Amino acid sequence: MVTLQFRQLSVPPGHRVRVHNVSWQEFEAILAELGDHRATRLAYSQETLEIRMPLPKHEVAKVIIGDLVKIILEELEIDCESFGSTTFKREDMRFGIEPDDSFYIQNQAQMIGKERIDLTVDPPPDLVIEVDVTSKTQLDAYEALKVPELWRYETGKLQINVFQDGKYIESEISPNFPNLPILEAIPKFVEQSRTLGRSPALRAFRKWVRENI
Repeated sequence: MVTLQFRQLSVPPGHRVRVHNVSWQEFEAILAELGDHRATRLAYSQETLEIRMPLPKHEVAKVIIGDLVKIILEELEIDCESFGSTTFKREDMRFGIEPDDSFYIQNQAQMIGKERIDLTVDPPPDLVIEVDVTSKTQLDAYEALKVPELWRYETGKLQINVFQDGKYIESEISPNFPNLPILEAIPKFVEQSRTLGRSPALRAFRKWVRENI
């Protein structure tokens, strides 16, 4: 048997690699080997490990959408704790996931100062963001971890998924921001950031939020 280190694995941008029959202990060892400072994102579902390398346009959209969420929270004066692409995992469920961005909103107070998350004790994030999501594995993981709200952004469109009765259903309204037309606004200002630039788009979005609250 040939043993390779995962740091020897090269995944081209925009591609995914799946590895089957990966035990939880092996998953934990891979996380430790790869460390926190990496471009790849991991998803673990029932002994299947998925490794993906985002494209640059993915990273740009991810950052912009995260910035838009932060502007909404600031303008509504809602406190939050942002955990970015933290690894959320539960050994007893055999699921682990690294979102593109994540926010504690309803449960922010109990997450202040947390450096490690234990989902057997801590709640899952109230909102997670995924850009160009095409993997069923990831949805399974979010459902298992009971993340209340998932935004999926792909090819200029936003989909809001709300966790209800053990599965996700599509929603026209964001439970975290019920009074704002999120489905229309987020894609519009992401596109503006591509044509006008990041800073002008964010300023225009802040003005839009103030006019709509």
